Amino acid sequence: MLLKELTEIMGASGDEKEIREKIKSIVEPYVDNVYVDKIGNLIACKKGKKDKPKIMLAAHMDEVGLMVKSVNEDGTLSFFPVGGVDNRILVAKTVKVGEKGINGVIGAKPIHLQKRDEQQKPLDFDSLYIDIGATSKEEALKHVSPGDYVYFDSNFEILGNGYVKAKALDDRIGCNVLIENLKNEYEYTVCAAFTVEEEVGLRGAGVAAYNVEPDFAIIVEGTVAADVTDSVPHLVSTELGKGPAISLMDRTTLYDKKLIDKIAKIADENKVPYQFRRIASGGNDAGKIHLTKGGIKTIAVSVPCRYIHSFNSVAFLEDFHNTVKLVDLIIKNIEKEALI
Repeated sequence: MLLKELTEIMGASGDEKEIREKIKSIVEPYVDNVYVDKIGNLIACKKGKKDKPKIMLAAHMDEVGLMVKSVNEDGTLSFFPVGGVDNRILVAKTVKVGEKGINGVIGAKPIHLQKRDEQQKPLDFDSLYIDIGATSKEEALKHVSPGDYVYFDSNFEILGNGYVKAKALDDRIGCNVLIENLKNEYEYTVCAAFTVEEEVGLRGAGVAAYNVEPDFAIIVEGTVAADVTDSVPHLVSTELGKGPAISLMDRTTLYDKKLIDKIAKIADENKVPYQFRRIASGGNDAGKIHLTKGGIKTIAVSVPCRYIHSFNSVAFLEDFHNTVKLVDLIIKNIEKEALI
């Protein structure tokens, strides 16, 4: 399964080379032009019968991770997060360190030695360290160095009936959607931007949009779902099994209500299930893309994922397939529904 291959590749913000090369090798047979821009975005363009409107699809390649900031005298590693990592989920997790993939375990003061007040609050990053089995700084430095990336040690697996768990579903599942859509033929030129450094400030997206100069952009994300026990209904955001989530607003973008209504109409007419993303926190590459040059009409369609920005996220494959369908239908109905 392609999603398994994509999610198991290591590629945090600023370290997207391996995932970029993998995606490039996959899409080359389906496009007319593929290149890497100066910041590292992979741009794959497929010419249509019509030059206008030019459509941009965007999904980010990078995942959240960690980075070694120093090697301690006892051989343990201090680290900081790359992107929005929840420190509450780190203790005792296994990781891979550096290009060699050195095995490590995230450690902390044992609970038996913690004071009562320490037990009542999550450990911050300065209270955590990575144990690679080294007994001294000198020994550790033979294998790792400051600036090395640290990755979640997690494999793709099938769960239950149609669910999957993996690291990096945000946003390798979006990259997978773009790959599937590039296999289709369209009337219009479609450029897929597989962007870099989204998790540390949407850094690649604006550069990609500036280079592509699209008339319309569709951002495909893996977005937060909180449809689990004891969730407050109005804070659920999205739910697995309810189809792709159309964004209304988030921290970086206010989406055009008329466009949203037209996208919903396309989904209704073609019997594609969908939902609305019901929180305004977070953001995605739309935040930079819609502000590029003179402005670009932009929408965001996302695959709901539980537990994003952690060692294991969970998604429902039918939501992925329906997102592929909806993006395809949006492209095919650009002029009919006057989306630009």
